[in-house]
Amino acid sequence: MDYYERIASHCQDTIELIAMSVDQLAGGLEEAAALMTTALLADGKLIACGNGADAALAQLFVCQLVGRFEQERPALPAMSLASDGTAVTAVAQQGGANDIFSRQLRALGQPGDVLLCINSADGGGNLLRAVQAAMERNMGVVLLTNTDDGEMGSLMRAEDAVLRVQAPRSSQRLELFTLMLNCCLELIDQTLFGGHDPE
Repeated sequence: MDYYERIASHCQDTIELIAMSVDQLAGGLEEAAALMTTALLADGKLIACGNGADAALAQLFVCQLVGRFEQERPALPAMSLASDGTAVTAVAQQGGANDIFSRQLRALGQPGDVLLCINSADGGGNLLRAVQAAMERNMGVVLLTNTDDGEMGSLMRAEDAVLRVQAPRSSQRLELFTLMLNCCLELIDQTLFGGHDPE
């Protein structure tokens, strides 16, 4: 069976979705990168969380900060709350799945840190509580979410950054989120370390 047409259609749909999203997302991406960069310049850290595939995106973002993105530079302080399986399962066993991120944030988050909360699906109580815990700790919040999420978005303050994507399929939301996170990484590196010629 020849899958070329299906592959081409998927790629074309993604290209069109990205092209139509630029104007909607550019301002929010600038705000998100500025919020995160300000935290890093003030010796704060970035803490990321998400469920399922969103947790994998959170880990990818942290990996690029602690390691490197596209240029050699010092490691940047960042952590993913879904990465420590022992802590996640201990909290889930003792207090329930809704506390797996908020409990860690109350222990590790400091005023001036920034929470990156990624939500490509229907949200979850654990993400809502994570945002609430970050706010209790006087942390900034960057929320990557979908247009169907109303509850978390309603919690956001003027100083937070909210990026909403409108895509019919969860796979497309994940593709857009990956692009958005890469844009944030590039803007952070540009601000902190200057220009980089990818050639």
